[in-house]
Amino acid sequence: MSLPFPKLQNILVFKVMDKMFTATDINSFDSFSIKCVPETIEELKAQYSALQDPAYFSKVHWCKVVMDGSVPDTILLQWLDISYDLVASKLTKKQKEALYNYK
Repeated sequence: MSLPFPKLQNILVFKVMDKMFTATDINSFDSFSIKCVPETIEELKAQYSALQDPAYFSKVHWCKVVMDGSVPDTILLQWLDISYDLVASKLTKKQKEALYNYK
């Protein structure tokens, strides 16, 4: 976890091996951003109104999830897992070895 954005000091970022997979505003916790499978973003947005375009990330790979109570916690956790897995899958072999040998 870190607060890496000097101009956005309230944005808490969660990373896997220094690669961001989610971020949230620690002053409000009213939403968080997740990395998504690009081919599924529009379908998910059509199904869940809580999914919106992110303010600061690529709209091709990221979504903002508004915490309005409309998405079950199990789905939120699945989305976080998918985001983590998408980022972890892009790590180098050496990074993956370090990550999975650490567990």
